[in-house]
Amino acid sequence: MFGYVIVNKQEMKFRDFDLYQSYYCGFCQELKKRYGMKGQITVTYDMTFLILLLKGLYEVDDKVEDCKCVAHPFDRHPTRENIFTDYAADINILMTYYQCMDDWEDEKKVWKRGYAGILKKAFRDAAVRLPEKAEEIAVQMQALHECEQRNEKNLDTVAGCFGNIMAEIFALKKDEWEDDLRKMGFFLGKFIYLMDAYEDIEKDRKKGNFNPFLSICNESGFDDNVYQILRMMMAECSRAFEKLPVLQNVDILRNILYSGVWCRYEMVKGKRKEQQENA
Repeated sequence: MFGYVIVNKQEMKFRDFDLYQSYYCGFCQELKKRYGMKGQITVTYDMTFLILLLKGLYEVDDKVEDCKCVAHPFDRHPTRENIFTDYAADINILMTYYQCMDDWEDEKKVWKRGYAGILKKAFRDAAVRLPEKAEEIAVQMQALHECEQRNEKNLDTVAGCFGNIMAEIFALKKDEWEDDLRKMGFFLGKFIYLMDAYEDIEKDRKKGNFNPFLSICNESGFDDNVYQILRMMMAECSRAFEKLPVLQNVDILRNILYSGVWCRYEMVKGKRKEQQENA
């Protein structure tokens, strides 16, 4: 379900992109150190955004190093890590495990069940470090599963479950920034869920899977309506972001919120158009 919170590289300065990539590489290396290769392959740009956001808000120090990896086997490249990299690594494992189990329960994807088994020890370790987060994510994943089982058609209800998950993930501390972080995470989570559903309409129709858009996707103006819904989600997310006193890396964060997510949307929209023309 992740993969929608990305940068628009064409609109970034080279310096900013290199900085962004160093946080991504630091996140990847932290997953490897904590959980090995099985954890490393779960790396996402979505959690990199969270690392940058929390780093900019709380202004913690980074540990800057360099390394070689499978993606860059010949040249050493910079990595940046901080306390939020650790947090994002644990959250990423929790989310990957729950998502694998949800796919197994909904679609009986054997490889997802197998991968969940491989991640089980890592999942338990992450849950021990973040017991409250793990419990709330589990509750909301179950609520989401129940919505899908009863074929819930109310978009706010079903997307709200994933919004609640992201709200819990974003609100790291109970402090003066908690409410805005929760709001930001909530609307970004709804955006991610609805984008994922929008992209998977044809696939879910063929496989008989749940999708909240299936009952309305043939209506006139459907694509425009989805776009307006997604715009509202990101408008609320961005409004909450602008209330936070983030100064560090703010250009990168704004690139993602105001441009990057829409690059991904245009890709999805183009894919859907191609599918419809082929059909």
